[in-house]
Amino acid sequence: MVDDKDIMKTGTTTVAMKCKDGIVLCADKRVTAGYLIANKKFTKILSVTDSMAVTVAGTVSDVQLLVKILKAEIRLRDVRTGRKTTVHEATNLLAGLVYGNIRKYSLIPGISHFVIAGADKKGLHIYDIGADGSITEVDDYVSSGSGSVMAFGVLEALYVPNLSVKEGVELGKKSINAAVQRDIASGNGIDIVAITAEGVQRVETQLVSSMIK
Repeated sequence: MVDDKDIMKTGTTTVAMKCKDGIVLCADKRVTAGYLIANKKFTKILSVTDSMAVTVAGTVSDVQLLVKILKAEIRLRDVRTGRKTTVHEATNLLAGLVYGNIRKYSLIPGISHFVIAGADKKGLHIYDIGADGSITEVDDYVSSGSGSVMAFGVLEALYVPNLSVKEGVELGKKSINAAVQRDIASGNGIDIVAITAEGVQRVETQLVSSMIK
């Protein structure tokens, strides 16, 4: 029998917000296995294409595998159709994978939560893909993971339409920091990615040292 304490999970706080000149994605860096901090430098924002990225939360093995499959499916689709896959099409692909994953029999619960964001010919898009495979289009901002309650509090109070990417980065930092202060499954640093007309760009990575000097 698999012990839940042995399963690595991205307890996680992730944030995605739409700005006037792009999309900002933020996430903490902690991975837990029960009460153990299993990894302090995990990257929870992953590029899918040069214009799309996802934030991940849930069981680490599941989110890693599903992202690998998604990237392969998008490449194959691009070759077959002779055009770039849209954000909406990629979202449907990933949601289908999540739907099938949560409903298959397994000793380890295949729980995964994604936020997918990107730019295509139709503009900027953010979609929240629930652990059940549901899809919700996001017009402003969204947060996922165990620390999302705290992050939402900051976003509800401070987010305004037509933020610049630079302003979005600062708001994202505040949102993640609020979660890190109260959620034991979030912490150890932050990753920030921006999606603009130039594509997916890593803006910042900060690590928090716990060493006492």
